[in-house]
Amino acid sequence: MTDYILQDGFKLKPIASEPLLIAPVAMDFDNRGRIWVAEMNGYMNTMEGKGEELPLGTIKILEDRDGDGVMDHAKKFLDSLRLPRAIALVYGGLLYADPPNLWYVEIQNDRPINRILVDSMYAPDGNPEHQPNGLMMNVDNWIYNAKSHFRYRQKNGKWLKEPTTFRGQWGITHDNFGRLYYNDNSRQLLGDYVLPNRTTRNKFLKPAHSVHKLLTEDQRVYPLHASLVNRGYAEGILDKDSLLVDVTAACGPLVYRGGMFPLEYDQNVFVCVPEANLVKRNILELHGDSTSAYQAWQGKEFLASTDEGFRPVSLSNGPDGSLYIVDMHRGVIGHHAYLSPYFKKKAKEKSLDTIINRGRILKVESENISIATPVNLETTTDEQLLEFLNHSNGWVRNRAQQLLIDRNKKGLVNSLVNLVKEKEPSISQIHALYTLEGMDALDFDLLLQVAKNGEEQLVAHAIVLLESFVNSNNTADFLELGNGIIKEKSLFKDMYLASSLGIWAHGSKELLAPLLVEYSILYKGNPIISEALVSGAETILEDYKVILDQIDFDRSSVLYEMLMESIQNKADAILNPIYVSKGLKEDPRTKGAKIFRQICAACHGINGEGNEGLAPPLVHSEYVSKPIERLALIILNGLKGPIHVNGNRYEMNQAMPGLKNNETLSDKDIADVITYVSNAFADNPQWISEESVGELRKIESQDGNEFTEAELLELDFEN
Repeated sequence: MTDYILQDGFKLKPIASEPLLIAPVAMDFDNRGRIWVAEMNGYMNTMEGKGEELPLGTIKILEDRDGDGVMDHAKKFLDSLRLPRAIALVYGGLLYADPPNLWYVEIQNDRPINRILVDSMYAPDGNPEHQPNGLMMNVDNWIYNAKSHFRYRQKNGKWLKEPTTFRGQWGITHDNFGRLYYNDNSRQLLGDYVLPNRTTRNKFLKPAHSVHKLLTEDQRVYPLHASLVNRGYAEGILDKDSLLVDVTAACGPLVYRGGMFPLEYDQNVFVCVPEANLVKRNILELHGDSTSAYQAWQGKEFLASTDEGFRPVSLSNGPDGSLYIVDMHRGVIGHHAYLSPYFKKKAKEKSLDTIINRGRILKVESENISIATPVNLETTTDEQLLEFLNHSNGWVRNRAQQLLIDRNKKGLVNSLVNLVKEKEPSISQIHALYTLEGMDALDFDLLLQVAKNGEEQLVAHAIVLLESFVNSNNTADFLELGNGIIKEKSLFKDMYLASSLGIWAHGSKELLAPLLVEYSILYKGNPIISEALVSGAETILEDYKVILDQIDFDRSSVLYEMLMESIQNKADAILNPIYVSKGLKEDPRTKGAKIFRQICAACHGINGEGNEGLAPPLVHSEYVSKPIERLALIILNGLKGPIHVNGNRYEMNQAMPGLKNNETLSDKDIADVITYVSNAFADNPQWISEESVGELRKIESQDGNEFTEAELLELDFEN
C-alpha cells in the first residue's frame, strides 16, 4: 500500500475488500473472532443521493477460512435494511439500527431468530451524519450511542432505555475506567470528565462543566495531499498549498485498549478524519477532576494516504490486540443535503462520484510485538473467563465480563468477590465488580470494603454502586466512608463522593449535613465538583440551601449560584432537555431536501441547474444567497415574468407558483426548503427561522399574486 504512510513501527494490512463488502460503516467481532459488518450500500451512490430511501443495506459475517489472516468468505445475516449504521453483538444476539428502529435478534446457526423491537424511535427520519449510532457496551453494562441522549440495557429479559448525556456525532468509545469519548465534525475529541450519568441525576440542572467537554483545542490536520473538502473555497479552510487546515468531518474515535502496541500507545485516542484521508493519534492526560488531550505529533499523522477513496469512518479494538479501520472507501461521503456547489463541481471534475461499490477493512499491528492469537471465547470455560477479566486486551476483558453475566453462574460469585478484593490490578477488579452487578450479586459490605481500601478508580466505582444500597441502616457506614475520604485530599475520589452525598442525604439530612457542608466549603469555587454536589441533591435542593444559609455560605460562589439555578428551574418546571426530548429532530437541510425533490426539482432540476423555458438555474444564483428574505418571498409567493440570473435573462413560459397557500406545508417546512436551497446552491449558505417565514407571509406583491423581479429588487432588507 504505497499510497499510505503509517507511523514507524507499525504495519498496515487490508484484510477485507470488495466484493466481500461494500460501503462498510460499522463492525464488531463475535466470540469466534469473525467480523460482523454493517453496510450502507444505498448511501451516496450518486451526487444527488438517489436511492438512499431504498432497503439496500446489509449486515454480513466475514470469515477467514484458510487462516491466512485475510477474510475470504462472506455471508449475509440480514438484508433489505435502510442505511443501517450501527451494530453490537450483545447478550448472545445482535443489536442493530435499521432506521427508525433499533432491533435485537437472537442468533441461531448464523441466522436471525426472535426479532424484538427495542426502540421504535432510535433513529427517526434524517441522514446518517446526524442520527444516532455507536451501540457501544461500556464497563458499566450499559450500551451508549453517539448523537443520542439515551442508553440501553437488557435486564432479566427486558430492554431498558433511559436518558443520558447527549454525546457527539458519529462514533463513541470508552477508556478502561469507563469514561466516554466522542467528537463532531469540527472538533476531533470531546469527552466526559466523569463516569456516565453522575451529573445528570438532578433533572433541574443541565451540566455544563463535567460532560461534553472539548479535550483539545488543536484541530490541526496534516494531510499528504490536497484533498477535496466541502467548503474548501471558504477563508481559512485550506492553506496556501490547498491543504486542509483543521478537521471538518472528524468521526469514529477509539481509545486503543488492545495491549499489543508499545506501552506509550495504551489508551491513546485515535480519530478518523475521512475528508483528509487520515487517522489521528491523541494522548490523554488525567487531572483528577478533568481530562485533556494533545496530538501525539505536530506535522504528521499516525496514518495518512493520498488515496482519495480512503474514507476511515470507524475504528475497533480486535480480539488479537490489533487496531481495525473501517474504510467506507467511497468518493463522496457527505450527504447530498449538505454538499456545496463548489464540492459538487470539483468532485465531478475529479470523478470522485465514480468511487462507489467499494469498501475495506484494514488492520494495524505493531512490527515489534508479536500479535496475540485471537481468543475463541465461544469454547472458553467459566474459569477461563474469570482469568480473562485480567487480560491485557480490553476487548477480551469486556467480552469476558458480558459472557459471565450471560451465563449467570451463581457458583462463580465467591470467585468474583475474591477477585474484587485483590489489591492488583484494579482494572480486573472493576470488571469483576460489574460482573457481580450484572448478576445482581453485589453486596453492601463488599462495596464498602472496596471503597475504603481499593485503588482510587475502583473506589470511584464502588461509590457509584453503593447508591443501590441507600437506606437509613447503611447511612452511618457511608458517613464514616466519606469522613475518611475527605481527609485523603484526593480530588478524584472527592468528585465521586460529592456526587453521592445528596443521594444519601435524602433520608438522613441531619446526619449527612456536616459532611455536605464540608465538601461545599472545600469545593465552592470548583465548577466540576460543584456540579457533582448539586446533581446528587435533586430531592433536597431547598434543604441544601437552608443548610448553607445557616452558615452564611458565600452566595457569589459557583456552587451557590448553581444551587439557586436548580431551585428556580424546579419552581418553573424547567428540566434538563434529556428528560424532555423523545428523540432527535430531523436536520432542516435534510427535511428541506425532501420537500425540494417533491415540489421544486421537476422544474429546477434535482441539481438546481434549471430547465429551459421552465425555471432558471439555482446554482450560484444571486437569488439563493443574501438577502435570504428575497428567496423566501419567491418561494412563498411565486415569481412571474423574466428574471436575470448570473447576467443571463430567463423567460419563463408560466409563472412559478408560491407555496404560501399550500396547507400541507408549515412555516417550518418552508424555512427548511429555503435553508436547503441556500445551502445546496450557494457558496455562502444562509439560514432562516420559521418565525421569519411567518413574518414574511405578510409581505405581498403589488397585485397580491406572484412577485416580479423588479418588485423584489425594490425591497430593502437591510433595515
